[in-house]
Amino acid sequence: MAIPASTYRLQIRAGFDLSAAAGVCRYLRDLGVGAVYCSPLLKAAAGSDHGYDVVDHEQIDPARGGPGAWSELLDAARSAGLGVVVDIVPNHAGVADASQNAAWWDVLTYGEASRFAPWFDIEWARGRVLLPVLGDDFTPSQLSVVDGELRYFEHRFPIAPGTEGGSPASAHDRQVYELVNFRRADVDQNYRRFFAVTTLAGLRVEDEDVFAATHREILRWTSRDRIDGLRVDHPDGLVDPEGYLWRLASEAPRAWITVEKILEPGEVLPPSWPVAGTTGYDALADVTNLFLDQSGEEPLTDLYVELTGDHRDFHEHMIDGKRHVVTTILQAEVSRLARLAPDVEDSRSALAELLVAFPVYRSYVPTGSEYLAEAIAAARAARPDLADAINSLATRLGDPADELARRFQQTTGAVMAKGVEDTAYYRYNRFIALNEVGGAPAQFGRSVAEFHRAAEARQRDWPAAMTTLSTHDTKRGEDVRARLFTLAEIPDEWARVARFLMAAAPVANPAFGYLIWQTFAGVGFIERERMHAYAEKAMREASDGTRWIDPDLGFEASVHAAVDTAYDDRAVHEVLERFLARVEPFARVNSVSQKLVALTMPGIPDVYQGTEFAEDSLVDPDNRRPVDFGARAVALTELGSENGGAKLAVVAAALRLRRDWPGLFEGYTSLLADGSAAEHVIAFNRGGAVTVATRLPIGLGAKGGWGDTVLHLPERLTNVLDGSAHAGAVQLGSLLADRPVALLVRE
Repeated sequence: MAIPASTYRLQIRAGFDLSAAAGVCRYLRDLGVGAVYCSPLLKAAAGSDHGYDVVDHEQIDPARGGPGAWSELLDAARSAGLGVVVDIVPNHAGVADASQNAAWWDVLTYGEASRFAPWFDIEWARGRVLLPVLGDDFTPSQLSVVDGELRYFEHRFPIAPGTEGGSPASAHDRQVYELVNFRRADVDQNYRRFFAVTTLAGLRVEDEDVFAATHREILRWTSRDRIDGLRVDHPDGLVDPEGYLWRLASEAPRAWITVEKILEPGEVLPPSWPVAGTTGYDALADVTNLFLDQSGEEPLTDLYVELTGDHRDFHEHMIDGKRHVVTTILQAEVSRLARLAPDVEDSRSALAELLVAFPVYRSYVPTGSEYLAEAIAAARAARPDLADAINSLATRLGDPADELARRFQQTTGAVMAKGVEDTAYYRYNRFIALNEVGGAPAQFGRSVAEFHRAAEARQRDWPAAMTTLSTHDTKRGEDVRARLFTLAEIPDEWARVARFLMAAAPVANPAFGYLIWQTFAGVGFIERERMHAYAEKAMREASDGTRWIDPDLGFEASVHAAVDTAYDDRAVHEVLERFLARVEPFARVNSVSQKLVALTMPGIPDVYQGTEFAEDSLVDPDNRRPVDFGARAVALTELGSENGGAKLAVVAAALRLRRDWPGLFEGYTSLLADGSAAEHVIAFNRGGAVTVATRLPIGLGAKGGWGDTVLHLPERLTNVLDGSAHAGAVQLGSLLADRPVALLVRE
């Protein structure tokens, strides 16, 4: 297995194609990167910026450069000494425009007789495939037949053989599909979707022929092109994730394989999976909590309750969010499960309650049966009137051979993702830096000792898993969180600011208003249109005042007015500006400190595109904006000057060291400090490379600095950031005199 020293994620799209990626390989080499890590490359729906809506598994997307540019990237990467890693999407395919996906088009033409029918997870027993595309104002006159196709505005559909001669309406009546109102998607959908996205249809890669057809090109990359790794998107959506991964590993035996698996607190990746580990959200949570002042929890919780009137804890919000989605956007999925248990009275209600109660993304029965037992107990307690139905379902849900169990496991992840990450995370706004993918908003900080224990476990169990601070899916960029960490150190100061802001621009939903003001505290005065776009997405995801379908325009206007107040009201602007200036120096400390820890802790560090500079992105698509690689390349040549940038210097030093001296990163030993400010340092020895980073910098300043605090080094070491040498009991005030971090190596 070729394990890269590190990865650098690039978002490949029409505006930054594979040829452009080839053009930055030299810069990535100079930065110290081990492997170029590309977003999905197979042909995606026209105009797709993300690539997760694959429409053709047999070719590299021409819009992303096609095979010619792919060869260009491979040559450039190899010439620069870089590996190549690619994100793949086994769970679903894009079906927004049926004419672009030949397999889907064929299924809509021939139904179950199509040779592609086994590809898609369609409930054929329910009759025609329901396509929820019609608007509320639909009339048959809006349909037309053009060039042998059925048309509805921009939508194109096939006409089954033998039905070409009739009117558009009569042709539609004889199809194997049925065009229905878009509102029916969440109630009646009869093909498996990705979460609640009807334009992404689930693939049946458990079928060997489907796996072969959808992975033929991918496996060419691992064999013919000898790429180094694959990142597997959303394995929890598959019928049998472990079986899929074993087949993938057997077909690509030299590939470094990581999985986008979200782990809840205390949960571990199944050790039987033939992968290197996760894509790093668990590491992100560990780093976040390390740099968060636990003493800020009580005052910030009290402030949240005071300002919002919300007395519910995160668990209650999580349950409410999951119940919201099983009764709205995921009704169709619950109904499909219930149809598999027709003999159980109240099966639909019982299954919904079990989905709400399930404590993790999914189990892999019989592995993880303890989570099912926990859900059963919680569901019975919440709904004793459903105990008989729950008991009747329990045995079947624990049987891996039962279709009900298989589909239930596929559904729990969708309920968790939509109900928690995309609902509760926008409703429970006690401290939004914790509301992150793979995070645990109920947990507020961790001790240094707890971080060390987690790092030791990662080194022991998953040393080649990814670590990360930002991805294309994170809710906010790493430096937004770094600035928000300061609020926990000065909760009283933040409380005065927050009270003023909440009163100056009230929002009908105070909890959401508080999210907006925390967002300003995290990102500052970014471009106004970006903040408005974020506010719109966030409030519609929360679905607590407005929603994606039939939005409440009055509520949304009040939110947008609050955003404008921050920019246009002089008093509000000045209050925010003063607070941002107050915390900025400490935010920069948090930024470089957490970055160094993430880059040097156990695992394979991933740098999301552009985050070697300060990262002020919010949720996608904001975090997929173009990156100015030219400016970064120039700054890299100026390291050591005042123009070089502290964060860039730390990134380059850590990545180069990991690439050039991998033997320095083969272990993990915690290093503890002595003295009055010992709690403000995190330090560890990776086997010759020693990381030292500052934490809780405001509190450190309040103590007057490092004072008598010393760190005991294992041997004589040189700081690669400035060339200074140190040995024995080192005064931290001396070691960290010029910057908040040090990266030390054997002389």
